[in-house]
Amino acid sequence: MSDFDKRLSCRIDELRQLYMTLYNNDEQAFDYFISMLEEYESQRSKELRSWDKKRSRKTRDTDWYCDNKRFGMLAYVDSFAGTLEGVRSHLPYISEMKVNYLHLMPLLKSPKGKSDGGYAVSDFRCVDERYGTMKDLSDLARDCHERGISLCLDFVMNHTSEDHEWARRARAGEKEYQDRYFFYDNWDEPSRLEKSLPEVFPTTAPGNFSWCDGVGKVVMTTFYPYQWDLNYHNPVVFNDMTANMLFLCNQGVDIIRLDATPYIWKTPGTNCRNLPEVHTLVRMMRIACELVCPGTLLLGEVVMEPKEVVPYFGTLERPECHLLYNVTTMASTWHTVATKDTRLLADQLQKVFDLPKEYVFLNYLRCHDDIGWGLDYHFLSQFGIEEVAHKRFLNDFFRGYVFGSGARGELYNDDPRLGDARLCGTCASLCGIEAAEYENDPDKLHEAVLLDIMLHAFLLTLSGIPVIYSGDEIGQLNDYTYRDDPEKAADSRYLHRGRLSWEDVAKRRIKTSREGMIYNALRRLEGIRSRYKVFQNAADTWLVPVDCGYGDHSVLGIGRYLDGEKLLAFFNFSGETKTVHTGEPEEYTVLAGSPSSADSFPVSSFVLPRYGFSWYLKKYE
Repeated sequence: MSDFDKRLSCRIDELRQLYMTLYNNDEQAFDYFISMLEEYESQRSKELRSWDKKRSRKTRDTDWYCDNKRFGMLAYVDSFAGTLEGVRSHLPYISEMKVNYLHLMPLLKSPKGKSDGGYAVSDFRCVDERYGTMKDLSDLARDCHERGISLCLDFVMNHTSEDHEWARRARAGEKEYQDRYFFYDNWDEPSRLEKSLPEVFPTTAPGNFSWCDGVGKVVMTTFYPYQWDLNYHNPVVFNDMTANMLFLCNQGVDIIRLDATPYIWKTPGTNCRNLPEVHTLVRMMRIACELVCPGTLLLGEVVMEPKEVVPYFGTLERPECHLLYNVTTMASTWHTVATKDTRLLADQLQKVFDLPKEYVFLNYLRCHDDIGWGLDYHFLSQFGIEEVAHKRFLNDFFRGYVFGSGARGELYNDDPRLGDARLCGTCASLCGIEAAEYENDPDKLHEAVLLDIMLHAFLLTLSGIPVIYSGDEIGQLNDYTYRDDPEKAADSRYLHRGRLSWEDVAKRRIKTSREGMIYNALRRLEGIRSRYKVFQNAADTWLVPVDCGYGDHSVLGIGRYLDGEKLLAFFNFSGETKTVHTGEPEEYTVLAGSPSSADSFPVSSFVLPRYGFSWYLKKYE
């Protein structure tokens, strides 16, 4: 019996039940699906089979991606190195940073001018010629694997470009291909459905439907008019899109980022978000990967509040996504930077700490997208905070409109009616580095760099996989040149998607430079994290009570414990030095932060500098 047949025998009953329930007992479609899976498994290379075998092993019942040695970076190919060949040439730099999880933003073929940053795919099996070829992608994946680097790629499964072959044939009147999308003969039904559908981009792309001149019908377009939503009620769509995903896996892609996961199933009359059928689809895709490429991970893009995010892990018995984004922690972190009040962040972290340790989050301070203020306003209301006014304050603060703020950012999708604008900006610019350098103020620059480093230390303290955006390792600033590009000027997210300056990267060797201070601090912290098992996902985690004086909530304490190693970490979100009281009776070794040198240190009471942090370690025999 082949390895595929062995794996299939363990999963066939569940897979059949899921498929038949969703697709009305369509035996022909199911049989095709199974034969398709077997075909792609047979095409998997010897090297990738070896990679699968290595990744399928567990250490002490823990999957490889749950350890403390994962460190990720996110980058656009063109901004980082121009082409895939350019990325290959810079793999030594990536390895130097100890990055072993490389997420390259969308790079498949998409029409210039109507690509939404690569999220309007016109061919799922072709790399955009601006970046190279599919062979270049395979070669890059091979070189990454030789260095122990896992490659992550976006899989845009909710929609295709209007230039995709399916869309072109639908526009030409072929019903088979129109059935792969949502078409309506007139505006009557779409107008009725709009009443229950929220808008994703109310200012730049209002509405969820667009008129298609070519066919004289209305088509569903949740995101942009040139992105046509796929109809997963049609099993042909699911079969063929799963095949496209597996094709990418067979090029050496290790992590598949399922873009816009909550949107992929549409039921008229609902808000078409987070429907039960979405979980059925994701579970079947998880099983497909386990059958064909068992070393592959699924990363779900679910940018919603925790109660809506966690279900995408599935259950321990029937898991769905291997990884999910910790988006609420990200937004709550920047809220804390603005307010100097850690209570919301602590409350949100406690909810994460209470989850099963098998659930693994990707933690980040920023990504390619904007920062949305989807905070827990019910929790904040007890402090007299009102949602719209608070969002306005946060956006004002991070644009430098609040006295004392050195942050420099811009709004994205501003809707004055709802007060629901989101925010753009690099980590360094939001921390105040850009303003400090512009003002040539050494003290402000020192403070802003301290804040930047403290935030990254906080990121590395959390369970899961820390991921930085390319350029943040050297404190890259906002790029305002996007305003001069007609294709980018309307999208302020390009503010923080600027081209990486390799001249600035070279400055990392200058320890006193902004680039050198941030880069070397980050490398040191990542090195410490990778050496101590207490940073593994299996560690117990808790909030450490701290007392900085009545009404002062500017310091956050986090505890971790695993196999005789206990870590206490403290973070000062204030620009003032704090005396911290913990009631902790034992002495600890200083791993990083303040004080900078001490063999052992009592943490019952200590001083934490402005925007300072401390990692304290205690080992038990």
